[in-house]
This record gives sequence, C-alpha cells and structure tokens, in this order.
Amino acid sequence: MLTLDPKDLEPRAFYSYLTGTVAPRPIAFVSSTDKHGNINLSPFSFFNIMGINPPILVFAPNNRGRDGSKKDTALNIAEVPEVVINMVDFAMVQQMSLASIEYPRGINEFIKAGFTPEPSILVTPPRVKESPAQFECKVLEVREIGTMNLYICQIIMAHFAEDIIGENGKIDQRKTNWVARMGADWYAHISEGAMFEVEKPNTKIGIGYDAIPESIRLSKILTGNHLGQLGNIEVLPDKTEVMAYRKTQTIKDIIEQSINGCAYLDNLLHDEARRLLEMNKVKEAWLVLLQSHNDFLGYNTR
Repeated sequence: MLTLDPKDLEPRAFYSYLTGTVAPRPIAFVSSTDKHGNINLSPFSFFNIMGINPPILVFAPNNRGRDGSKKDTALNIAEVPEVVINMVDFAMVQQMSLASIEYPRGINEFIKAGFTPEPSILVTPPRVKESPAQFECKVLEVREIGTMNLYICQIIMAHFAEDIIGENGKIDQRKTNWVARMGADWYAHISEGAMFEVEKPNTKIGIGYDAIPESIRLSKILTGNHLGQLGNIEVLPDKTEVMAYRKTQTIKDIIEQSINGCAYLDNLLHDEARRLLEMNKVKEAWLVLLQSHNDFLGYNTR
C-alpha cells in the first residue's frame, strides 16, 4: 500500500493520484457569458449532483496552474451569475476536448469547437444543442478555497433529448451514451455494455455479511461481491425449500461428482452458487450453498 501525505508532494503531483482514483467523473460542459455578452464554453470534471430539493449541481474550476489566474468561466460568473451545464456523450467528446483549449478571453468556444448555441429559456448563456441533457442554472454561492473556485448552482430549467427518454417518461440508462473523465488523457465510455444493475438494499433489511456461515465467508471461490449479494437476502430459505431443492438434477449431479472424487462437495456447491449469483439468482444460490450445512438452522441436509 502506497501511503502519501499531500503536504509532502507538489500539488499537481498529488492531483495525478486524485484524478487517477476518484474516477470516472461526470463532465460539466459549462456555458457562461460576461457582462458584454461574450460567450465561453469549458468542460470541468470536478462536478456532481449535490442536492435534490432544490436540485443542486456543483462544479469547481481551479485557477490556472501556470500563473494562478482565474479561468474565463470564473470571471464570467463574477459578472453574470448564471450558467448552463451541458452533459457530454460519446458523440461530442472530441469536440468537447477541443473546447478545453485555453483560448484568449473573449473567444467563443462554440465556434472554435463547432457546437451549436441554443437559446436558453431562463438564463443568459446559451445551451449546447448537441448535448443530450442541458441544465439552466443560477449560481447561488461561490466558495474559494486555495486555488479552487466552488460554484453551487440551482437548476431552474432542464432539457433532455427525446432519444434518451424511455416509455415511462424517465431517462432510460440503456439509451444513454455518456463519457466520463479519468486520470491523465483517459476517459470512460459508459455505454450499455459497460453498465450493470445492483439491487438497492434500502428497500429491505438483508441478513448482512455477518450472518453468512464462516465456511461460505471464507470461500476461495466466492468473492466479496458474491458475499454482498448473499447478505442482501431478507430471509434464508427454510428446511422444506432446501430439502426440495436437493431433489433437483443439478444437486444430484453435484453430489454424484463429489462421491466419485471429482472435487470436494463444498467447492462444487460454491462454484454452482457463483454461477447463479452472476445471474443475480440469490435465493437459488443460497439453496445450493445450504446443501452442505447440516447444522445450520438446526436441520440435516444429508
């Protein structure tokens, strides 16, 4: 384990560790204007949701590393405390990167990067037409800590492309194609193939990791993720269910393999449970695992 004290490193050096590990990070593609109406468009990956009532987005451009000066976005917000935060998908990532170049103040990155300005409804800065999600925001508060400028923004109008909306009228994650920032020059492409679902445990009270028998917790086959799934079940299968499952062909075959010396029974059962858990069949996995626990819950499955 590499242990570092940030005080012992030059800030930009520690920054590389931060961005390489606090990742992937969503990208706020921020459009802003100065008091003369000059438009700026810049991406920031120090960004996220921070509130729902009211809806709050927060992003934080740092001062320029070369001279400590404030970036154009920060200067614009000081004059016009409004922004549009446009989300970035894969179809626009290269253009977004082009807009990150530090052009002289007053240069319009919409033009330089080839984006289409779309008039906003409630704020002065324009939206990025190519963005699948655009949030018109008023800047509620600015916090300056060291070289960081933290902007707390309230969403006052939102726009979503029809092609990311599902039949239920909500965002369908399978239709999105977001990109996210990682360390150095790396990005993540969050397409459907890279996504997976994890059942939320806050809708029920699972038995917990500590209620899993030690022989299962110490398995050489099941991982921490598998054990997390097992601990999320509310109630273990009862004796009747376990004994009924013992009559399935799968368990009969596993027991036959064990009798013939192919492998230890626990290993065979754990391997089958792993297969079931990877299909999110948690109860079935428990029915398999409990076949070898004659003393667990006070019944014999032999």
